[in-house]
Amino acid sequence: MLFSVFVVAACGLLYELAAAALASYLLGDSVLQFSTIIGTYLFAMGIGSWLSRYLVRELPAHFLRIELMVALVGGALPAVLSIVNAYVPSAFHWMLYGTVLVVGTLVGLEIPLVMRILKRNVVLRDLVSKVLTFDYLGALAVSLAFPLLLVPHLGLIRTGLVFGLLNALVAVWALFLFKEELRRFGSHVLACGLVIAALLGGLLGAERLTSLTEDHFYQEPIVLTRTTPYQRIVVTQGKRGARLYLNGNLQFAQSDEYRYHEALVHPVMSRYGAPRKVAVFGGGDGMAVREVLKYPSVESVTLVELDPQMTDLFKNVPSMQALNSNALNDPKLRIINADAFQWLQTADEVFDVIIVDFPDPTNFAVGKLFTNSFYAMLSQHLAASGFAVIQTTSPLIARESFWTVVNTVESVGMQATPYHAHVPSFGEWGFVIASRRPWSLPTTLPEGMRFLSLPSLPLLFDFPPDMARVPTEVNRLSNQVLVHTYEREWGKVAH
Repeated sequence: MLFSVFVVAACGLLYELAAAALASYLLGDSVLQFSTIIGTYLFAMGIGSWLSRYLVRELPAHFLRIELMVALVGGALPAVLSIVNAYVPSAFHWMLYGTVLVVGTLVGLEIPLVMRILKRNVVLRDLVSKVLTFDYLGALAVSLAFPLLLVPHLGLIRTGLVFGLLNALVAVWALFLFKEELRRFGSHVLACGLVIAALLGGLLGAERLTSLTEDHFYQEPIVLTRTTPYQRIVVTQGKRGARLYLNGNLQFAQSDEYRYHEALVHPVMSRYGAPRKVAVFGGGDGMAVREVLKYPSVESVTLVELDPQMTDLFKNVPSMQALNSNALNDPKLRIINADAFQWLQTADEVFDVIIVDFPDPTNFAVGKLFTNSFYAMLSQHLAASGFAVIQTTSPLIARESFWTVVNTVESVGMQATPYHAHVPSFGEWGFVIASRRPWSLPTTLPEGMRFLSLPSLPLLFDFPPDMARVPTEVNRLSNQVLVHTYEREWGKVAH
């Protein structure tokens, strides 16, 4: 029975983590999602604990039924939420918090019932210490396994169903442990069998279910998926080529990514003259590296990308290699899979040009890479005559967010030169050049440009009134104002 406590605790925490992870994937702002989901879940557990006082007789039977309900509702939680998000997105929030409340309440009933069942044979002092010990050990085990083993290898839907089966097996164990005390034994056996059959059926169809929900969500055939400890990677293939999504957010479209990457890389690379040492932060798809390697003067490129599966995908899968012209296998390139913030704190290298190609600041983990602390370190690793460029969201849709980045760059003593380019898949998109010396227009560009040209380049640096500068705060580690501003501005578009 104490081992059952271990399993019950592990399953309960897993459902909580699965709901929070799925919410952060689909809604962004992982800190907000994890905080609200955990708070709601704990509140629901409190309700369950309070309700347990009304379960007086037939405690083993009540425990068995609760385990089966937790197994069914908790195990199916990631699958149900994925289906709702794909087919009825307007109901996602209601379903998310509704299922969290239901599962949390059921989980809150479990431990009080176990303790009341066990007190018949265990001294109260030993009972409390043993139950809580196994409860905490189960929580520890799943908190480590969830990001490191379960999600990367099973995915959220399969992980939920597997742990649902564990809950169901606890019910089966209780079935035989309390065989003499259970009335209507045959009905309990049938209920266990039906729940286990449903969960096994879900496991067998998990791949198909994932494909159905994601195909409907992305509106194009999915050709590749990977779930990593950091993100959900999805690549689709439509009539206009491949598209890359990270946690449901479009990162590039093959049909027009050249516009984005030419605008990102060449204004600083061409202006520097003959850069020899270049760093790319983010950009694990290799597109920015592809553009950097068009300069014969480049002797080394250092790519710092957090997710090793991202660089592995674009380095070793032939269809992805074709998109970046096999740039990630170039002998000039060194790949470092690390957090760029932490890497800059310990690195001692100086670069002629630094390309900063992080995703938008949808959460605090990414938002720290847009703070004055990060830009101060960036300045220390930039040559005195060097240039850095930062992708900086849309100055049209997220005008305040864009100028917050400009203001933050200037706050660390660097000159900021903002510009923008039209990328059809994203709309008007912004960039900021950071440097110690003034930036001026380059006089040459590499051959083969599909978007940039010397006559049209000045137009990128002209901001019409609806994108002109507005007063903003500095984005600091201590406040991360940019994350809140970004959420507010892009939230208006989503609604």
